[in-house]
Amino acid sequence: MFSALPASRRHFVRHSLTLALGAAALTGQITSQAQTTGDAVASWPSKPVRLVAAFAPGGAVDILARGVGEVLQRETRQPFVVENRTGAGGNIGSDNVAKSPADGYSILFGLDTTFTVNPLIYKSMPFKNSDLRPVMVFASQGMLVSVNPQTGIKTLEQFIARGKEKGLTLGSAGYGTPGHLAASILTHATGAKVNHVPYKGNAPATLAMLSGEVDGGVISSTAMLSHVAAGKITPLAVTTAKRNPLLPDVPSVDELGHKELQQEVLFAAWVPSSMPEPLVQKIQAGFEKAMKDGALRERMRINDMVYEGLTGDAAAKRIQALADRYRSLAQATGMKME
Repeated sequence: MFSALPASRRHFVRHSLTLALGAAALTGQITSQAQTTGDAVASWPSKPVRLVAAFAPGGAVDILARGVGEVLQRETRQPFVVENRTGAGGNIGSDNVAKSPADGYSILFGLDTTFTVNPLIYKSMPFKNSDLRPVMVFASQGMLVSVNPQTGIKTLEQFIARGKEKGLTLGSAGYGTPGHLAASILTHATGAKVNHVPYKGNAPATLAMLSGEVDGGVISSTAMLSHVAAGKITPLAVTTAKRNPLLPDVPSVDELGHKELQQEVLFAAWVPSSMPEPLVQKIQAGFEKAMKDGALRERMRINDMVYEGLTGDAAAKRIQALADRYRSLAQATGMKME
């Protein structure tokens, strides 16, 4: 019957059948992919999840990752394992997650500075910012300007004067971290001579200050609170607009007339950008539930993490605002890798 049709008609029918079969195959493929994605989202997590902390054990990022992981593990009955991949201002851990499958089993915990400062000072980055997307900005935190008591320095003005006269060695959690940026800003804004000494995280930078290996530092307050309470570190100022409730006797840089030294750091989680949106939303929902846990929020409070809870576009915009500010500061201060 088909062969009895005119040649032109037969060609049209064949072409129509080919298109119809192709469309059916494509529809089936899309449906299959959607079903696979849906199954993956519904079953997440079905195996251990890596929480890659881009900074050293014992530091604020590590504390937050472990706290969130404990809550999620309890809720899902699947292991959430913190894996510290430190160095290069968070680049090593971030690159690890950027190159991991976008299946929800590798999540980055880190600081905004890996994305807001590092691209400005490293000649080349192992990943692009666009390779990762923020899921949640959990918290913010100010920094603490402090010194070893053996320096004899008691105030921020004395600190600046000593820097101008003799120079100071300041430790930080590494290149591209808030402490590195603060040291550069301090030099530019006050004329103090600062020799920046990078370490692999706040914990080793703090130990260097305690031992007298460096004069001081502008370091995450989480690493410093217990040492300040024990009198082993002399606090000079917090880098926030107002005083820190956990350090009520320590003045802010604003009230001391050094608003240009104001600085904060954001704690956030990122996933590969190619992750399906439904899976991102499920992970985000898990984080939002974790942030309602009273014990975790108290752990954050005593470690001086101010709750933010930003997700989606709000999280991205918050990080971008700091990136814009730091770009201007880096250009003005000449901040770079030594």
